[in-house]
Amino acid sequence: MADIDTSGGGGHKKGGKKRGKKLSTRVDFTPMVDLGFLLITFFMLTTSMSKPSVMDINMPVKDEQLKDEDKTKIKASQAMTILLTGKDQIVYYFGIGEEVQNPLVTNFGANGIRKVLLEESRKRNPSLDSIKIFKQMANERRITEDEFKANYSRIRNNKNGLIVLIKADDKSKYKNLVDILDEMNITNNGRYAIVDMTPGDLKMINDNPYVKK
Repeated sequence: MADIDTSGGGGHKKGGKKRGKKLSTRVDFTPMVDLGFLLITFFMLTTSMSKPSVMDINMPVKDEQLKDEDKTKIKASQAMTILLTGKDQIVYYFGIGEEVQNPLVTNFGANGIRKVLLEESRKRNPSLDSIKIFKQMANERRITEDEFKANYSRIRNNKNGLIVLIKADDKSKYKNLVDILDEMNITNNGRYAIVDMTPGDLKMINDNPYVKK
């Protein structure tokens, strides 16, 4: 709303010299306040709040609290052990125990541990490639979200799939543990565990000439 002030300048005395009237404009912004609240309300009702992205980790219970039949039996042929060192490096080997003679060294990244995990996971569980198909079907609304989650969980937790044992020494960073858990999710490995490092594993790291000291 705009008001025009038509009060002229100059005096009103009789016989005085007439002057031109000065016009002043005043804009009333009061209605804009209502419009502003309407816009805020509209965006609050139509915009979805961002949801935090988190990773669920099921922490194991202590061994003394488990019965023998409840303990998970791991085959050496299915196991892969990952050792996190203090220099952003990864020492890994296939199998269980300290009898491994040729541990390998790699790093974090697409051409490092991720490539190794993808190759070994697909070798033991070829159905991992079908996750992309189910995901596309879910995006196209050909299957429901619950159906996708059920198939996703079933494929990732295949009993014949790769089992990864993750161990971190005292010098490794918290970021390294988070990164390797991300790699588990990226490579669709659903069977992994975080366990304590043994003295044999530490010796394997310290004696390896390719590990940065």
